[in-house]
Amino acid sequence: MKTKICLLIALLLTLTVSPASAATKINSDGYYKGIRLAGKVKVVEAFPDIKVQIVNSFPDLKVQVVEAFPDNIGQWQFVEAFPDFTIQFVNAFPDIKIQYVNAFPGLP
Repeated sequence: MKTKICLLIALLLTLTVSPASAATKINSDGYYKGIRLAGKVKVVEAFPDIKVQIVNSFPDLKVQVVEAFPDNIGQWQFVEAFPDFTIQFVNAFPDIKIQYVNAFPGLP
């Protein structure tokens, strides 16, 4: 009986911890599926590297649009040629959610 209760408690703890860790889409180094979320970005209509939704709260990444030197995580320079990665803006089912900021880009 004690074994069944212990197993049940362990299962419940596992279920309550797992969704929180699964919710983190971007790792602590600022990468999403091997893509460093800094640099030159091209907006495309199809076949993006990342599908992005713009939100006002609870973003996965805070993005600062810059004109040059997008070196830090969350600093994006929008370009038409030679991007580091491509994005598509979507209203539903995004890969990541971003919030535009004027300062302090990066992970929230």
